[in-house]
Amino acid sequence: MTTREDDFITSVEDDLAEGRLTAASRTLAGLSPVDVIDVLERLGRRDRAVLYRLLPKDVALEVFEGLDPVLQGELVHALQDDEVARLFMDLDPDDRVPLLDELPAKVAHRLLRGLPQHERDMTSAVLGYPQRSIGRRMSPEYATTSPGTTVGDTLQRIRLRLDDAETIYTVPVVDHSRRLVGVVSLRDVLRASPGDTIESVMNEPFAVLATADAELAARECADRKLLALPVTDNESRLVGILTVDDALSILEEAESEDAARSGGAEPLRRPYLATPITAVVRARVVWLLALAVGASLTVQVLGVFEETLERMVVLSLFVPLLIGTGGNTGNQAATTITRALALDDVRPRDVLRVLGREVRVGLLLGTLLGALGLAVVGLLYGTDIGLVVGLTLVAVCTLAASVGGVMPIVARKLRVDPAVFSNPFITTFIDATGLIVYFLIARAVLGI
Repeated sequence: MTTREDDFITSVEDDLAEGRLTAASRTLAGLSPVDVIDVLERLGRRDRAVLYRLLPKDVALEVFEGLDPVLQGELVHALQDDEVARLFMDLDPDDRVPLLDELPAKVAHRLLRGLPQHERDMTSAVLGYPQRSIGRRMSPEYATTSPGTTVGDTLQRIRLRLDDAETIYTVPVVDHSRRLVGVVSLRDVLRASPGDTIESVMNEPFAVLATADAELAARECADRKLLALPVTDNESRLVGILTVDDALSILEEAESEDAARSGGAEPLRRPYLATPITAVVRARVVWLLALAVGASLTVQVLGVFEETLERMVVLSLFVPLLIGTGGNTGNQAATTITRALALDDVRPRDVLRVLGREVRVGLLLGTLLGALGLAVVGLLYGTDIGLVVGLTLVAVCTLAASVGGVMPIVARKLRVDPAVFSNPFITTFIDATGLIVYFLIARAVLGI
């Protein structure tokens, strides 16, 4: 965002705060829909509804479509019934479904009932698929052609669907039973002669089942660099299409969710400034309580080795260094493998290969850090203490990397989000086990 656009946004916020609605309306006219969305995401629920009503009708729908479903739901509650019905009617079926998920059942039912039969049928079809499946995110509005249709007739079909088809750049090819038999790009259609049949220019299709996981389907679309990915049922009948922009939105949501859970919090599912304080607290408190319970293991370990600490107080100086290094090593491994799982570079069957690699990585890291620890600590506190710290770093880094690499794979095998098993829990686990390793090494080396 440029400085000029940022000044516009600040001006709108100031006008709204002072009740200068006419001035705010004039300022809005100088903003693009994307910048209007930025402003709305920074406002509270009441001010957001007030500002939205100041938008011209031709801009309002585009802005509404760009908002997160949670914010759309809040706006629906604030607007009048006729405004809501008009907005809902103008949305595409795949954009209606996330909004319906955010609304009370009675409101959702009333909005669906107000749609024309054709629109209601398409929306209901998308709603019928499981949560988190690609069927819930696909568009049922698309242009198709058939193998025996000529290029000229196909172009005519495409022209008839210019206003309502989700995309025209990739056209699925279906037979008389609507089974997917190929795909053809608009470029190839335009390049061919009008009398050529589609069969002569179409390509082999790649499709996903409507019940497939949305993130995996979106990843396939992105990895294969497809403008659109056909979605089929179990009998290979075409039921929808996933466009690349929707695929990227799904991947962005997944990245945000993984990032939040890796940091020990639940995803907010809305822009930060538009999230109530209570919602932020709820997103964090459960994880903090869970981690606090896990941290009690560390206290128990310290209690068990209390006598060792009393006899060699200097050992307590290095506790933060050792458990911090172990936690960071485990987090690095977990983040790397979680990302590799998301990209399908690693699969659950690769668990032994990952374990072998991470053992070697951890051992090499531990050796480098342990050698440094031995030299520095040995110089300051004596060779025996330096040896304890050095050996502990080798052991803790090896253990942390191994556990951090394997736990996300175990989570995937158990059909649990790998991010949940990564950083917070690994840090807690390594804190406890690292201390046990540390004090056992200290007892063996120092003879206490």
